[in-house]
Amino acid sequence: MFLTAKQVYLRPLVVADGEAFYQWSLDRSVTQYSLSSFSRPQSLTDHQKWLTNLSDNKNTVALGICCHQTDQLIGYAGIAGISQLNRCGEYFILIGDKQYWQRGIATEVTRLVTEYGFLTLGLHRIELTAFSVNIAAVKAYTKAGFQTEGIMRQAGYRNGQFLDKVMMAALATQYDAQPTDRD
Repeated sequence: MFLTAKQVYLRPLVVADGEAFYQWSLDRSVTQYSLSSFSRPQSLTDHQKWLTNLSDNKNTVALGICCHQTDQLIGYAGIAGISQLNRCGEYFILIGDKQYWQRGIATEVTRLVTEYGFLTLGLHRIELTAFSVNIAAVKAYTKAGFQTEGIMRQAGYRNGQFLDKVMMAALATQYDAQPTDRD
């Protein structure tokens, strides 16, 4: 499966991608607002095992983000915790290569994965949480069509303090299929 946008394309993750995940995990500025699993050191083998198990998880769609110009893996995104009964899931993204930050890629990928979730997976709701201090992430999600639903007070612990998280969601019935710059 390949999903394509202007700057990047999305492809299935493979075990060989473990090297990139390992390198990203070594830079705390890359992972500080990411999954809790990045909060403790992991070996290359740990990342490869995680990627193997991820491909077996039927309730998660995880895709590698690759740059069109270089074919280099620069991050990953997808939808986890997919409930067929409730037709919902939780969006996630990590741009691991910092040279691709602040280029609008997170917004582009968020739109692409959200459209995939609604149009291909048949989801009705896609939700996410973001640390309130991660202003760039909240801005990208808003630009991609997500709406703020509330604040989870002191819901995450980072850098020695409890931080609020912003709860956001997009609904298929309200989602404005904004252009993904694929044209």
